Amino acid sequence: MNSPALRKVRIVLAVVVFIIITLSFVDFRHIIPDKWFNIILFFQFVPSILEFINLPVLASSGFIFVLGLTLITGRSYCSVLCPLGIYQDIMSRAGGRFKKKFRRYRYGKPYTVLRHVILAITLIVMLAGSVFLISLLDPYSIFGRSATYLLQPVVIFINNLIAAVLAFFDSYTIFKVDYIKIPFVVFIIPVLLLGLVSYLSFTRGRLYCNTVCPLGTFLGLISRISFLRIRIDSENCTHCGLCAVNCKASCIDFKNEHVDLSRCVTCFNCLTACRDDAISYGLVKISQGKAETEPDQDKRGFITGILALFAFIPRILRAQDVPVPTKESTVPENRTSPVCPPGGVSIEHFTKYCTACSLCVSACPNRVIIPSIMEYGIAGIMQPRMDYHKGFCNYECIRCVEVCPSGALLPLALEAKKLTQIGKVNFIKENCIVETERTDCGACSENCPTKAVQMVPYIGNLVIPEINNEICVGCGACEYACPTKPYKAIFVDGNPFHQGAKKPEEKELKVQELEEFPF
Repeated sequence: MNSPALRKVRIVLAVVVFIIITLSFVDFRHIIPDKWFNIILFFQFVPSILEFINLPVLASSGFIFVLGLTLITGRSYCSVLCPLGIYQDIMSRAGGRFKKKFRRYRYGKPYTVLRHVILAITLIVMLAGSVFLISLLDPYSIFGRSATYLLQPVVIFINNLIAAVLAFFDSYTIFKVDYIKIPFVVFIIPVLLLGLVSYLSFTRGRLYCNTVCPLGTFLGLISRISFLRIRIDSENCTHCGLCAVNCKASCIDFKNEHVDLSRCVTCFNCLTACRDDAISYGLVKISQGKAETEPDQDKRGFITGILALFAFIPRILRAQDVPVPTKESTVPENRTSPVCPPGGVSIEHFTKYCTACSLCVSACPNRVIIPSIMEYGIAGIMQPRMDYHKGFCNYECIRCVEVCPSGALLPLALEAKKLTQIGKVNFIKENCIVETERTDCGACSENCPTKAVQMVPYIGNLVIPEINNEICVGCGACEYACPTKPYKAIFVDGNPFHQGAKKPEEKELKVQELEEFPF
């Protein structure tokens, strides 16, 4: 086959995938149904394989489809399903605009040793129980962090700007949204990696994809034996070099009529560039028939409730009549462990499977999940954690569990989440304004969904918080609501292993039945 339609189909599919994945990170209003995201995220190789190792079910076997697709078609995953690969194509095309006559590509010898060393080190580190390298270099995770930390703030800024303009005309169809509060240090790695990928793709096409990316190298090993391949017909080839000039993977040695299949990403640029019909895409000669594959594209049927209203909850809390302290608190919060999101099971499990793609950071409606710096250690940098100074985990929300593609956050029903204790609450009496300023507060108790924080008599008419950790789930609503600064009077310390919480007693409201109408 040498039809130009192949390239057009590839471009259309890539555009659809790129838009859907980008929206999955920037759609802070959750307008797009989750099922569309889940279908595309199902085929992201690294998250899928980590989820399958953790939870071997059909719904987490998207990597098997990718392996089969690569064995049949070559590295089409890199051109159609990988968001960072598609981004490289966009940057590469932009770079090509600076060349008037020809694109700047040419055949380049592969950095075979470097590629395989990076792949080997990444696999060794993974086998040793750490996902640090794969999360750092995984193309999906790189794209996810870039979209969450760099692109989403721009989208929110535009949203808030439009909201401000509409509010001027007394229209509130669009409301302002809070930014994700991310430590400045966390921006460094995404900016550096995106800058590196952008520069290489702008100047050298798929150099990152074919040199640094361990997934690209791994799929390249399989594509060497793929059934469908780019082939050069010696009889028709005039050695004009147009195929090499248009090959963004720099894998066509037109002088020797050779295509490096380990680097070819089946973009089909060479097919449309060749004027002599010397290049085609089809089955290898040794094949006896069609390669058949019917992968089970079982969709992950995550069903979610309407969570748009959750975005208002932080502002509702702020609007309550909470006393403003006149003194700064003095006793630091003695945290012994970070709090990882619900479904993480334990810090060890969570950090083992999390690729730091930041999809949960982007999806969290309460903005309580932020990337870590050193809370999980150097190997866990950028992996998400809960920051209850910036938000709280909504008692009725399991959004992060639903979107996690790698199995770092295991499936967790809402009722089970309500009985999962991700951390324990601690009370620092010396920081509480009831103690320091002899004034009423009670913000922590008012916002506790399980009533693990109760107000009990203290001095005179004052009441002070009392904690029941048996029914506390560690949601952080109390910590977020506490008005003391810079240290909270009540805070949640993470559980290294998530524990079960007792179900809070439900006090039924007794309604007195009237025998007859009083009038």
